[in-house]
Amino acid sequence: MILPYSTKAQPYVNISFGSSLTARNDHNSSWQSPSGEFAFGFKQIGKDGFLLAIWFNKIPERTIVWSANGNNLVPQGSQVELTSDGQFMLKDATGKEYGLLILLSFDQPTDTILPTQILNQNSNLYARYTATNYSRGRFRFKLQSDGNLGLYTTNFPQDFANFNSAYWSVKTTDTIFQVIFNQSGLIYLASGNGSVLNIISSNAVSIQDFYQRATLEYDGVLRHCFYPKSTSSSAGRWPMAWSTITFLPPNICSSITEDMGGGACGFNSLCRLENEGRPICDCPHGYTFIDPNDVRKGYYEHFKGVTENWCRQNCLDDCFCAVAIVNSVGDCFKKRLPFSNGRIYPSYDAKALIKFGKDNSTFRSDGGAITKKKDNSTLLLVGSVLMSSSGVLYILLPLITYLVVSRVYSRKAKVNQPHPVMSGMNLKDFTYEELKKATNEFKEELGRGASATVFKGVLASDTGRCVAVKSLDAKVRENDLEFKAEVSAIGRTNHRNLVQLLGFCNEGEHRILVYEFMSNGSLASFLFGESMPNWYQRRQISLGIARGLLYLHEECSSQIVHCDIKPQNILLDDYFTARISDFGLAKLLRLDQTRSMTAIRGTRGYVAPEWFRSLPITVKVDVYSYGILLLEIIFCRKHFEAVADNEDEMILADWAYDCYTQKKLHRLFENDDEKINDINEMEKYVMIAIWCIQEDPSLRPTMKKVTLMLEGTVEVSAPPPPS
Repeated sequence: MILPYSTKAQPYVNISFGSSLTARNDHNSSWQSPSGEFAFGFKQIGKDGFLLAIWFNKIPERTIVWSANGNNLVPQGSQVELTSDGQFMLKDATGKEYGLLILLSFDQPTDTILPTQILNQNSNLYARYTATNYSRGRFRFKLQSDGNLGLYTTNFPQDFANFNSAYWSVKTTDTIFQVIFNQSGLIYLASGNGSVLNIISSNAVSIQDFYQRATLEYDGVLRHCFYPKSTSSSAGRWPMAWSTITFLPPNICSSITEDMGGGACGFNSLCRLENEGRPICDCPHGYTFIDPNDVRKGYYEHFKGVTENWCRQNCLDDCFCAVAIVNSVGDCFKKRLPFSNGRIYPSYDAKALIKFGKDNSTFRSDGGAITKKKDNSTLLLVGSVLMSSSGVLYILLPLITYLVVSRVYSRKAKVNQPHPVMSGMNLKDFTYEELKKATNEFKEELGRGASATVFKGVLASDTGRCVAVKSLDAKVRENDLEFKAEVSAIGRTNHRNLVQLLGFCNEGEHRILVYEFMSNGSLASFLFGESMPNWYQRRQISLGIARGLLYLHEECSSQIVHCDIKPQNILLDDYFTARISDFGLAKLLRLDQTRSMTAIRGTRGYVAPEWFRSLPITVKVDVYSYGILLLEIIFCRKHFEAVADNEDEMILADWAYDCYTQKKLHRLFENDDEKINDINEMEKYVMIAIWCIQEDPSLRPTMKKVTLMLEGTVEVSAPPPPS
């Protein structure tokens, strides 16, 4: 086993014949490269099993760059053994052999290539299925023998690419060519003599200073990412800790234009781009995904070389499939309503597998009446039909089928909605007993505030999905109007920088809100923990919060002032994306109402001055709180800090402004070399924060302008003193 660029000019690790690794739930079942930068062994993938893989060993997340058994995870106790003839043998816990593994200098990559690796003709990168499922997915990066290099969709779930419809490609007329990832971090298509034919990634950085990878990710985008080795000990995840410097294609939502298939996001869904060029798959308003764990599910394709049983089951598994056409040579066509252009053609023999519901239905067969007992399942009615070879549609009795399948759809909609939903919103109405069971009788507490306690739960009705269950305290439970206002406000919001409300319980004295679970906790723990987050992460978090507030203030249907922006109310998801939470104190403003008088709300240190002066409250109170929060993000320091045995407090805003005006910002970065090296960027962020905390609300920018300043679209001028 030879690892790229980390082990060159170093002796390899000696692994004796007969040595083995065992899959277990710890970090000891691996062999490290001599440099320690890579490791080979078993990685546990959720609760599904273990993946035999190679990963970056000095990055906190241990990012996988190669895997052997993504399609078939193995259970705990399985082993990989180096046999006496130099082969790697994978065995289960009982010693049964799964098969030999061939590991030769990374010549067969999975979804990633690393510096010094080369893709030769007919080589592939295969995207994994989802972020946590390492089986082969829907996209492929291939260097073909005819000179085409491209990104292709696969005819999923079959494993062959749609080579006639690349969504990104380049072509060479050379007979010998390669894709090279060189030691300078440059990725390019080269001819046989080594000359550069096409540069894929032109923003090269040295591998001496940065870890690097180029990965075809599960969303179909090829990304080249790098991570500074000097900060490799800081906490972080892909892609937030790693910077992305190139995208292929630049906009996958509009790049996939093939005739058959669901595009980047599957059928009946909407594709939009977020930060880093990553596609987000949404349902139209009022709809939910068939499978929340597979947002791209649903496909209408022409499958080849399959059996009748395979075709039948594939249609049964897809609630949109009404008919499957299968012929004797293994072609399988999936069809949905409406059926058109049916015809009888004697020279083409195929079967029409027509789906219908088993629900007290009757039909006649062989002249006799057959009565079906009530059954909640679905049948495929099989009939041999003489069909047209044009492949258009070929079904008899379209009207009967329409009525039958329509009933299937109607019942399917009821089955897929296990709870009533609140009018106008896609929120589940949970029972108290269900949430009590999901939280193991409210056992694991995630946090406690002035008006609620939050518990971790697992929804058995939603494939084991983790949720945060917010139980309101008694004094809040008494205010039914405020509870309904909060549910109504959050239920109508939808933004990637807001925590999503999934449902609620309003049963007797119990008033509970159910949110999506944020795996990386609060921003407060992230900022003020033992290890300092890197500057790239903090910039992305600052921008994400700004975009979330902009949405609340200007873009959602009911204008919302959050009133309590602080680190504890910013949560971080799996990718450390900032998500604004806790709308419990939110003040709804009508679209025609720009000012509101209300009692003081918020948290000491983040509350705008107008709260204390009986002045009208507007969205500018959130801008003030954001300015204080931005200073905390910049410096990883709390706004108030004790400086002398708790007798005095250092106020971060005052100190930051003094250092800014005296050109001594470096004093704030004494233990942060990364920020000192980017002092100009830091100064811009400090200036934005000072604008936000102006005492006069009219001087504060809107969150739209703040967002534009953070993005670099609007120039930041010198701010006046904050007070």
